[in-house]
Amino acid sequence: MFLDYKINTNPLRMNIDDIKKQIEKYKAEGKKMFTTSSFQSHSIVLLHILSKIDNSIPVYFINTGYHFPETVAFKDLLAKEYGLNIKEAKPFVPKEMQKDSQGRLLFTSDPDYCCFLNKVQPLEPILAENDIWINGVRADQSAVRKTFKLEEKAPHGVIRFHPMLDWTNKMIHLYMKEHNLPRHPLEEKGYLSIGCEPCTRKFDLEWNEREGRWFGLKKTECGLNTDLVQK
Repeated sequence: MFLDYKINTNPLRMNIDDIKKQIEKYKAEGKKMFTTSSFQSHSIVLLHILSKIDNSIPVYFINTGYHFPETVAFKDLLAKEYGLNIKEAKPFVPKEMQKDSQGRLLFTSDPDYCCFLNKVQPLEPILAENDIWINGVRADQSAVRKTFKLEEKAPHGVIRFHPMLDWTNKMIHLYMKEHNLPRHPLEEKGYLSIGCEPCTRKFDLEWNEREGRWFGLKKTECGLNTDLVQK
């Protein structure tokens, strides 16, 4: 059963029925849809909702080659548990060619370019084949995401649909508790924002949710939410 939280006092916030209606509208218009997921704990809510609406919608896992083994295992668990249509997007450039002039892998010297090669570029052909990108970003996650609207333009004429945009961290955890959803196994070890292994650190109580990523760098996004949005 879909859950409409009583704590939803924001008239702009989408509840589960709103999300279902919007996806059905896209389908009625003949739009081809897909979603992406990092398969972190907070990502599971959208995956669970979509599995109840239409579990045939492709869920792309951008396999950078740098993910924690626990993330890959968690992805496989969720795919089986919720009948998800998981697909992989992989980098076109092999790791031996992803080095700087001193022979260091790019995540050590140019993480923006590393993210471009391993995350942004692999998604380009998927965008070219689709009309709607269901994207689970939330406004409370970063300053960049706070500027997003419910729908934004992406390359290749694609519309980014942000159904979770105005959900709060509290709502995410309430939904997870209500539906007894599993959590990423690294959470109990102190990791709250989990990306590629070289660029992820354990959570510090003084940080916000995403500050375990790209520690010490002036970087908060991997490019999926900067390079692939057209304001």
